[in-house]
Amino acid sequence: MKSRSDLTKADIESIINGTEVCHVSMIDNDGKPYVLPFNFGYRDGKLYIHSGPEGKKIDIWKNNPNVCVAFSNGYQMRIQNESVACSYSMRYRSALIHGKIIQIDDIEEKKRVLNIVMAKYSGKEDFTYSLPAITNVKVFEIIIDKMEGRAYGY
Repeated sequence: MKSRSDLTKADIESIINGTEVCHVSMIDNDGKPYVLPFNFGYRDGKLYIHSGPEGKKIDIWKNNPNVCVAFSNGYQMRIQNESVACSYSMRYRSALIHGKIIQIDDIEEKKRVLNIVMAKYSGKEDFTYSLPAITNVKVFEIIIDKMEGRAYGY
């Protein structure tokens, strides 16, 4: 079975929205690859993540905002012949977003974005946030330069 890389934007968005956790890759300040998992929200062609107020990733993004975000789901073992190792394969769907990360500082915009993230995981979208909580969380948009996707076995 061949993998398909001719996915439409709708196909790619379906992969993104069907994924529970994304992985954000970056290049650290020593030129080494660094990747972390994140909860996220995706709406109207925009990708959002949040994090604590400090850490290695924050320092990295100040120096180099370029990121690649990976999404994958639909894993299922496919076996053509149980006694032939090379006949085993894994069905999957995956997508990548390439872009630049920018910090959102406006309190009302942070609340709006956090509601998008909360809606993904809770199905609800109308939350309240205390000022200390909203002040201490970092919220980011990833400005999308390129999207690509691949599916194997679907």
